[in-house]
Amino acid sequence: MSTRKSVTCKDTLVIQTHRIMPSHTNSFGNLFGGQLLYFLDNSASISMTRLTNTLGMTASIDNMNFLKPLPEGNSVCIESYVTGTGSTSLEVFAKIIGEDLITGERYLAATSFLTFVVQLDEHERKDFVMPKIVPETEEEKYICSGYERRKEERMKQRDQDKKMQSNLSLSLPWMDRS
Repeated sequence: MSTRKSVTCKDTLVIQTHRIMPSHTNSFGNLFGGQLLYFLDNSASISMTRLTNTLGMTASIDNMNFLKPLPEGNSVCIESYVTGTGSTSLEVFAKIIGEDLITGERYLAATSFLTFVVQLDEHERKDFVMPKIVPETEEEKYICSGYERRKEERMKQRDQDKKMQSNLSLSLPWMDRS
C-alpha cells in the first residue's frame, strides 16, 4: 500500500499498443467498441494500481467519446494516467490514438474518463492515505484542472442513477408485470 503523499501523472502513465486484428473488429471492419473498452479498462486499472499500490475496481466509465474509427490493420495505443484523487476513489484519463501502420499517420480516436475505488479491509482503510496527483505537462495540467468539476457532476449523476435504478423491474420479461 502506498505511503507516498504525492505522485506525478507520469508516475501513473500506462501505454499499451495493440494491432487491430480481424477478431477484434465489427461488421464494418473497425475495432469493436467492446474490445476497445476491454483494452481501456485494463490500461486504466494499471494506472490506478501504480498510484495506490493496492487493489481496486472500476466504479464507472464516466465518459467515453468515440471520435474516429480504428480500422483493422491499424494499431490502437491507449495512454492512461491518474488525473484526480479523493479519499478512496480516483479518476483516470485515457486518450486512444490510432495509427495507420502503413502511412504512419496518427489520429485521436477516442477519449475517456474512468473512476476507480480502492478495495481495502477495515485494517487497511484505517491506515490508507490516497496520494495526491501532481500534473507536470500542459496536457496533464489542463486535464487535471477539470477534476473537481467532473467529480461533482459524477456525484449528481450517481444520485440520478440511484433513483432510476430503484424504479427498474427485476422480474422475468415474460412474467406478468402488474
